[in-house]
Formats: sequence, C-alpha cells, structure tokens
Amino acid sequence: MTSALERHPGPGGTMSPDMSLQPATAGGESHGPPALDSLTKASRLADDLARLASTRSEAMAAGAPDAAMTRDGASFVKPTTGTLTSSAGPRWGSTHYGLDIANRIGTPIFAVADGVVIDSGPASGFGLWVRIRHQDGSISIYGHIDRSLVKRGQTVRAGDRIALMGNRGQSTGSHLHLEIRDEGGTKLDPQTWLRKRGISVE
Repeated sequence: MTSALERHPGPGGTMSPDMSLQPATAGGESHGPPALDSLTKASRLADDLARLASTRSEAMAAGAPDAAMTRDGASFVKPTTGTLTSSAGPRWGSTHYGLDIANRIGTPIFAVADGVVIDSGPASGFGLWVRIRHQDGSISIYGHIDRSLVKRGQTVRAGDRIALMGNRGQSTGSHLHLEIRDEGGTKLDPQTWLRKRGISVE
C-alpha cells in the first residue's frame, strides 16, 4: 500500500510522467486560493444580505416605508410616508433647502440613519424640530413636527420613530420638512443624499 505522496520508478528506473508528485484531492475537488476567495466572497455576500433583511424587517416593523444598507453596513431609512410636495431648489424667489413630504397630522417620522439627537423642541420657523447628528458628522433636520418622541442626547437607530408630522411654524399644511447638512454645516439636497444611500423619494 502506498501513500498519496509516494513515487515509484517506471520500467527502466525512470519516473513515469503521470506519476509525478500530486496532492491528493477528494472527488477531484480543489480548494486552492481562488476557490477559497470565492467562498469568502459568497459568505460575505450572504452576511450582507442577512443584515439588509434584518434592517428592512426592523424598519418595516416600526412602520418605516423603506430601508436600505450601504456596502459598509450602514442603514438608511425613508423618513416618512406621504406625498412629495416640494424638493430642494428655487422656490418663491428664494432657495428651498428641504424635502417636503405631506401627510396627515400624527403620521410617524423616522430617523433616516443611526445617530444622536442634538436638538428636540422649539425652533424658529419650524415650530418644533428634531435634529440628529450621524456617525459621519452629517445632520438631519425634521421640521414642522407636531410632537417629538425623543430627547436631546438620546441615541437613535435608523428607523426609530422620532416624531409625529405636524403643521407648526411657518407651514402651509401638515408635512415633514427634511434637511440634510454635512459635517461643515453646508446644506445638501436631501433627495440626492438619500438616493446615494439607496432610498428613493419620488
């Protein structure tokens, strides 16, 4: 009986070409670096899909209309349900920096991403607002709310209920006014910001 690593000379004392040293494999399988790399990628993809499914199910259970996850594992959520009535851009002779979504008073509003509440209460022009600082330094602002459900300093996760839609402040009807500012305070287009993170508001 010979092991898989033994070699025996052929006729005339020379090695047969087909008798060279070869590692034994079970059933012809090969698990070299390329195969292992593919298995690692498949496992990572399965983990990502499981996390995305968990993110979506948790957000949906809380009532959020949509949720997404980026490649780095960060979760993002559509802030509320309703009708898009105004996007960022020129309006009434000035610039409108928010995204307005209209619905009835009391409609739940959700944190668009993980973060810490930095303001919750009265705000000039907005009546009442909630502001959340996110892990990348950006800030989401939820204005004209009827009631806040969070306190300053509270940690929230994407999809947590943070407020109820209202018609307070300088408002022409019940809606959410969502603004996004980067870490330097520059106002961004919320629709574009959300779209880049997998959330569509149309």
